[in-house]
Amino acid sequence: MLQAERDYVRELARQVAQIAASPENAAICQRWRDVNALRKPDRAPVWCRPVGAWAEILPEESLRCQDPWLRGIERELRMILIKHEIGDDSPVDAFYTVPAVFSCDPPNVWGVEIRHIPPSRPGGAWTYDPPLKTEADFDRLRLPSYTYQEAATQERLEQAHELLGDLLPVRLSCGPPLHSILCVWAAELRGLSELMLDMAVAPELVHRLMAHLRDGVLQSMRQVEATGLLTPNNIGGMFCSDPVGPDPGDGPLTYRNLWVATNSQEFDQVSPAMWEEFLLAYQRPIIEQFGLAAYGCCENLTHKIDGVLSLPNLRIFVCSAWTDLDRVIERVGTRHVIMWRQKASAVVFPDDPAVLQRDLEDGLRRLQGCYVQVVLRELQTLAGHPDRLHVWTRLAIDAAAKYA
Repeated sequence: MLQAERDYVRELARQVAQIAASPENAAICQRWRDVNALRKPDRAPVWCRPVGAWAEILPEESLRCQDPWLRGIERELRMILIKHEIGDDSPVDAFYTVPAVFSCDPPNVWGVEIRHIPPSRPGGAWTYDPPLKTEADFDRLRLPSYTYQEAATQERLEQAHELLGDLLPVRLSCGPPLHSILCVWAAELRGLSELMLDMAVAPELVHRLMAHLRDGVLQSMRQVEATGLLTPNNIGGMFCSDPVGPDPGDGPLTYRNLWVATNSQEFDQVSPAMWEEFLLAYQRPIIEQFGLAAYGCCENLTHKIDGVLSLPNLRIFVCSAWTDLDRVIERVGTRHVIMWRQKASAVVFPDDPAVLQRDLEDGLRRLQGCYVQVVLRELQTLAGHPDRLHVWTRLAIDAAAKYA
């Protein structure tokens, strides 16, 4: 049984390797590299990320492998093959990555347990159960410390190489261990409602928390960089690009050779001045460590454009469906890439695809002349339209070509 599962996974890897070596994939990668280098591509790249909708596209019961490790690899490879069949601009790597293993002290990262109150029904929303309920709780916070686990890493590399190495060369991957968003951690630790109130009635607590998060992320970055193991992250949708930063020659990579992606979603309703004071000021020392930066996600950045543009290494401005596209075009122009994010609900719920075509053509007509990525993310359901990603992708590619 185990051998049959290994043979099946190897067949999936063989199919992925064939796609990675294809002229079609080379054209996709070049399209991303061009736009992210502020060169004119043949058309804007189009990319979708199913996120929660994977439960409908690739249900858990459809996986064939029972061995947990092989099942995980099967899931990864089948996702790649499904995205290839959907037909968007998903770059396919000609290698298989294994993340470096690090231990964290404390194991819960910040010294306190982050918990959620689960939803009352399937598909519902969880709520925060923050550990920092009183000012005294802030004294329990700790800075995380990361230690490289070489033996565990090598074991995983060798295991993957033995299974896939002759089909997809196995490579180590290593990047910063903690994300730079900060507001996610802040909401998890303090609670979103409490965080909003604190900015008005107890600002010193917010400054204390954000400084701690900034220092923890920077310390963890230094510890990982000191191992000399950092690897390029200029691959995949959105960030496939030319090599980032100065050529390290024979030396190890630094964060100047990496992308960073961050956002301010939890600060969506916060004024520009308070966003800059309580979030961006703490993100900035982290973001500026990297070669290139992308800022934004689903939040409305209409009134925060100038703050985002103040980042010296900004390359991608993420324009959500709630951000004023015309104002972004006016302020960003051709100095940066505009990642034009689609509203997931507006894509999956309409019964008539003509609505999708109209919206795509309207936006891309206005964006003509800019450096643009067309990105659909944060899908939680296909809303009974199993072919919707195929339809949207085709329409988006056609519109991108029309207004190239």
